[in-house]
Amino acid sequence: MTNRRPASAPAPSAPAASVSVSASWRRLSPAAFWRRRLSPYRTRRLLRAHLLVLAVCAAVAVSALLVSCRQILDGTEAVASREAPAVQGLAAARLAVLRAYQEADDLDDREAHDLDDLTLVGVAGLGETYRAQLSAADQGLSRIADRTDQDLGTVNGLLASYSNSINLGTAMYRDQPLMRQQKLTEARSLLTRQGVGLVPRLDGLQRAQLRHASATATMGWLQRGGWWIGELALAALALTLLSALFVLRDRCGRDWNPYLLAAFALTVLLAVVPLLTMFSAQDGLDSVVGDLRQITEVSRQDCCGAGLDTAQQTVTDTSEHLRLELSGDTWTERVYQGTLTGGLLVVVLPVVGLGLRLDSDYGRRP
Repeated sequence: MTNRRPASAPAPSAPAASVSVSASWRRLSPAAFWRRRLSPYRTRRLLRAHLLVLAVCAAVAVSALLVSCRQILDGTEAVASREAPAVQGLAAARLAVLRAYQEADDLDDREAHDLDDLTLVGVAGLGETYRAQLSAADQGLSRIADRTDQDLGTVNGLLASYSNSINLGTAMYRDQPLMRQQKLTEARSLLTRQGVGLVPRLDGLQRAQLRHASATATMGWLQRGGWWIGELALAALALTLLSALFVLRDRCGRDWNPYLLAAFALTVLLAVVPLLTMFSAQDGLDSVVGDLRQITEVSRQDCCGAGLDTAQQTVTDTSEHLRLELSGDTWTERVYQGTLTGGLLVVVLPVVGLGLRLDSDYGRRP
């Protein structure tokens, strides 16, 4: 009697394994999961719920985006038209009054020590230099008067007294050394007196104006919160659009709805383009604030110290660079207009797409 080994079970064939994997995928796929989640609800109710959610998300997203973009545009406009010119003007005025005293003091030294060799043309040339610096300071303060909220009355009064003392010391009392020296000493006191002099007051104005410019250009937590709300609402809008497309295809047997597809494409664009554009503009504003801080630091020269002419040239060059940089931001306005147009379409397209489908399939039913 022979012993026979029991026959082993046949191994499953490759096609059967493939069918099993495919069935498991159909049960565990995102589409199957979402189909099970929506199965308790009627199709018409689902479409109406999707329509409501789409309208709310679109309205919230577009409103948050437009407000956030407008804040950055308004900040750029305020910095370009008011804050930057005010900071630059105060820096230029501070350097000009220091340079005027330096030139007047040089004129006094040259007349006192080398009067016999000094020609009349040389004296006139030096006189024109300090007068030009006083005129530049006066004009600078006049130009920024309507660009700042700070009171410039005291500074203008000190500048007038300072200019009068220098003019008396270098012109009227030119042939009276004692009176000339007294007026120049008086001018220096008006210029540098601790706390109440012209330069300390300009220093205080510069610090306050720089803080104001920095606050205007910096993105606060409210602005960042607006961007977060807008982006989250756009993400919810995109997911709801995908869900609506799935319901139309799964429940109604319809092809891809062109209105919803167009709305989805616009949603992606609105989530990317305004964000990148406006944050690039914000980086530009941060760079401008850094340049304004540099201008302020460069202008804080000591009275009659070396390098005043170099500091003046640095302030002039940096100010011109800032003017060109701030005048080239018109593209952000075009992005804002595009965001407004795209936002209106994002609100309208889903309403049209689902509204037409509801009217076509369920319009005559109770």
